[in-house]
Formats: sequence, structure tokens, C-alpha cells
Amino acid sequence: MDIKRSGSQPSAPGPADYFTGTVRLDAPFKTEAPARVGGATVTFEPGARTAWHTHPLGQTLIVTAGLGWAQREGGAREEIRPGDIIWFAPGEKHWHGATASTAMTHIAIAEALDGKVVDWLEKVTDEQYGG
Repeated sequence: MDIKRSGSQPSAPGPADYFTGTVRLDAPFKTEAPARVGGATVTFEPGARTAWHTHPLGQTLIVTAGLGWAQREGGAREEIRPGDIIWFAPGEKHWHGATASTAMTHIAIAEALDGKVVDWLEKVTDEQYGG
């Protein structure tokens, strides 16, 4: 058993190469082989979002606070709220983040395939974001 105590890991900013706006990563976790799941709690300030990306084995988001948007390539932008659970299929190009006026926090969970969890792509433009 491994317990990561609340507050035992420092918050970190979301890297500018992969996020637009102010994003904070908290409580990252990663399991050891043969398990392959990992994740973190991610907080997006208003207007902040991920770049477009995919996950080789998919991704689950559990919204815990605020109001956000998520969109898969070719689909409509969807509103996401606390309690919502969002699944992106393996290889599905998507982005997610806060709305233009409200922050949003979610827990992001994904599995690694051959050590790879995510493929980061181009940034979401302001026009695509539509804030």
C-alpha cells in the first residue's frame, strides 16, 4: 500500500507547450508495472485549456468542481460539470478545459502503453475554443 498524503506533493504549473492559460497540476499519481494507470488533479482557470491530444489507451476525466468544456475532433463542444465522467476512446483527438468565465477542476486518469500516456498535438486556437 502506498498513501500519498494530501499536501505532500507540491503543485506544479501546466507546461506551456501543452496548455493555454493558467493550469495547475496537483497530486500526480503513477502505478508501477505491471499496473499502468496514472493521473492527476488538474485545475484550469477561466479560459485555460489543454492542447489537442490523444491517449493510446484512452482517458477518463472526473469533474470535481466548476464548469468546463470538452470537445473531440469533429464533434460539438460539450459542457462538463461536477460529477460528470468523460471517456475519450484510444486515439480520439480531443481537448478539455475551463469555460471562458468559470474555473474547472477534474481528475484525469489514463493508462500507459509501452510507457506512453499521451500524444500532444497542436494548441486549440481561440476560434476553436470559442470562449
